[in-house]
Amino acid sequence: MKLLFVGGGNMAGALIGGLLKRGWAATDLQVVEIAAEARRVLRERHGIDGLDALPAALSGDHVLLLAVKPQHLQSVAAQLRPLLAGQLVVTIAAGIRTRDLSRWLGGHARVIRAMPNTPALVGAGITALFAPGQVADTDRRQADAILSAVGSTLWVDREELMDAVTAVSGSGPAYVFYFMEAVMQAASELGLSPEQARALTLETFQGAAALARQSDESPALLRERVTSKRGTTERALEHMERDQVRAHVAAAVKQAAERSRELGDELGAN
Repeated sequence: MKLLFVGGGNMAGALIGGLLKRGWAATDLQVVEIAAEARRVLRERHGIDGLDALPAALSGDHVLLLAVKPQHLQSVAAQLRPLLAGQLVVTIAAGIRTRDLSRWLGGHARVIRAMPNTPALVGAGITALFAPGQVADTDRRQADAILSAVGSTLWVDREELMDAVTAVSGSGPAYVFYFMEAVMQAASELGLSPEQARALTLETFQGAAALARQSDESPALLRERVTSKRGTTERALEHMERDQVRAHVAAAVKQAAERSRELGDELGAN
């Protein structure tokens, strides 16, 4: 199987890096990327010489992975349309629905929608996938094999759930990094060195996630176990509750889902 990435930005780079670490050959990966700087990064980081334009023809064993920004997907589809000869097409563009991409590709039916996240770069990603009913099980397995090379996979049976997926796991790493930034800032302001603040924050977040993964208890119960009556953790959590941090986080995630739906509506109208 040959995998052709159309778009060589951050997410494509994360997926490529993860695939190479899992044993994929660089010769089986091609990337089309119009930006010279992005091609340079791909060459230096992954040893892949990107193309500045789509190839003149595609082979039958090519799988196409569309990793361009949602706003550019329709124009890319127009360029791909005359080249397709039944190949499987996987899109990771946020918000774009399979029915619209299929229409832009001239009614091409072998379309799967996926939403990976950037921890794919270290083999710790999670990708949610959706395939319309007409897509064959062999295509689903092929897409799963590609995305599972960089982490776990999860299939949803209703495409509207992909907006929630985008908000939770697609954007989710940014929320975690945001909280890390805040904790590191507080650590520095409390007198710890930048190196100490970084080490304490990263190990704490990683350890807490590992504990939550391995425990049968809910995050709420795990939180309660850390929170002693009239202790330091209780003071911090009371402050967060007064400022409605939980409600604001939940509202922010819902805003991300709403933006995913808006993108589908706006771009799919064309």
